[in-house]
Amino acid sequence: MKRNNAPQQTHFIGVLLPEDITLTLEDCRRYMNEAYGCKSGHGTPIHVTLVPPFRLPEDYTTDDLISAIEKEVLPQGLGFTAHIDNFDAFGDRTLFANVIADENWTKLRDKTIQAIINACPGCTKKDKKPFQPHATVANRDIPTGVMTKAIQVMNELNLAENFPVDNITIFERKGNRWEAGITLEIPMY
Repeated sequence: MKRNNAPQQTHFIGVLLPEDITLTLEDCRRYMNEAYGCKSGHGTPIHVTLVPPFRLPEDYTTDDLISAIEKEVLPQGLGFTAHIDNFDAFGDRTLFANVIADENWTKLRDKTIQAIINACPGCTKKDKKPFQPHATVANRDIPTGVMTKAIQVMNELNLAENFPVDNITIFERKGNRWEAGITLEIPMY
């Protein structure tokens, strides 16, 4: 048996979606569970990830992350209106609500990652790939060969919604689950 010696990730940073979109996407998760047995990630609140999961070194606390975001990100007034346009997938691995990428998302992601790195050097790094915001419906345990059908079913919902990007949420691992630890309001200018 292969043993994973990597330290467990403790935090990630994201944007929680509004309740109406959350309820729709939770219905989509239920469908994927009932139709295909998908469970991976279904305990995590519906969100768009800004900073992927990382391990916060013991020298730092969630309060350090809060302070960094409050000082370096929130005063910049980076709130904006985003748009979801139906569903898409990353290969056969991840089915998601397609959040349209734009410079507002990239700027919010970049400023948030930099604030986290400044507060807790070495805990994470910026991904070199272009940022593709998305709200995951199912991942990792999607059976082979079902993605095309699953996307067709999801796209029948014709999900096209604008929503406010008005929060940055720090998620914390509690046992085997991710929970929204604290949500900070982004000023909308």
